[in-house]
Amino acid sequence: MNPWLNWKSVLSLLAIVIVTAVILYSRTLSDKIAGDERKKVDAWVEAQQTIIDTGKANGLSLATKIITENTDIPIIETNENDSITGNHLNLDEDKIAADPNYLQRQLRSFKRLNPPIVFVIKEKPYQANYYYYGPSLLQQQVKYYPFVLLLILSVFLTLTLLMVRTSHKSTQNQLWVGMAKETAHQLGTPVSSLQGWVEMLKEKDDLAPIANEIEKDVIRLQLVSDRFGKIGSTPHLESHDIVVQVAAMVDYIRRRAGNRVVFEMTPLPPIAIFALISPPLFDWVIENLLKNALDAMDGKGTITVHIQQHHQQVWIDISDSGKGIARKNLRKVFLPGFTTKKRGWGLGLPLSRRIATKYHKGDLSIRFSEPGKGTGFRFVLQAGPAGLPELS
Repeated sequence: MNPWLNWKSVLSLLAIVIVTAVILYSRTLSDKIAGDERKKVDAWVEAQQTIIDTGKANGLSLATKIITENTDIPIIETNENDSITGNHLNLDEDKIAADPNYLQRQLRSFKRLNPPIVFVIKEKPYQANYYYYGPSLLQQQVKYYPFVLLLILSVFLTLTLLMVRTSHKSTQNQLWVGMAKETAHQLGTPVSSLQGWVEMLKEKDDLAPIANEIEKDVIRLQLVSDRFGKIGSTPHLESHDIVVQVAAMVDYIRRRAGNRVVFEMTPLPPIAIFALISPPLFDWVIENLLKNALDAMDGKGTITVHIQQHHQQVWIDISDSGKGIARKNLRKVFLPGFTTKKRGWGLGLPLSRRIATKYHKGDLSIRFSEPGKGTGFRFVLQAGPAGLPELS
């Protein structure tokens, strides 16, 4: 499916169309009201002229009615010198009394909004009155209504999306925990059985070497089961020497890598850097990053591990000289199910990031990646105090 046609793009386009339609309709309605109000002001001015012209007594009652019915359109009268005559309508009298410049400010505002209606005095052709007017309360409400409505809708939709996202994350958390517990349970029974068979094989001297190798694999399975079990619970973090911990995982992967893969690690023991970790889960993340680096190099290249303490954090940078990650896939690598390998479920990196963020209160991110040159990850942990006993 074309990525431009996904549901987010469709919703965004629909939102833009709705917002544009509401604003355009409100603008059209506001312009119509403005036109009607100008006609009302024009009629009001003519009514004023009728009242002044005592020769049209038969229209006096109608003119008086037109004048008294205008209760919402603010009007200011000026003379031919553009000076306020003192005749005004529908303005706040308290503000006029308290602020001598209030009328002048309103006049400047009205001039920007509408051209004046001119009333030439017949007895004095060289004199004229100018009537400037502003928007009524209804017109102002119609003008700003769509923005208020859109603001309310935005707040409502934002809260709704946050609730949906929180619910979705909660469902994901339950799924991760349930899957981890079930995996640990499924592994527990056969591993226990295998341990019993290993002990039986050790009793025969000729099978002891084979039993010892099988035992290593059984211990490995037990470790995997233990890791899954800890994902389903809240691990207790303790301060450990990260240099020793990472060095052990590097040695483990080095023994399984080819001779053409070079491992570079700094610093090395006895230099110590302490961080708060759950060792089984921490080892899982480091192992996964090292294995991904190894897979990315097709059996030849360099894997570099650098550990440093930065204020109250410990940074573990693991990089390789492999094929790198395409720019279009950088945002997908931590999504469950995404993988560029022919085999794999695409759960390694999402699970590693979850362990880093949720269980270690840290972070796991891509530090750099360039196709053909390699990729670098950064695992961020909380620094821990030195001298605390390590878990066995």
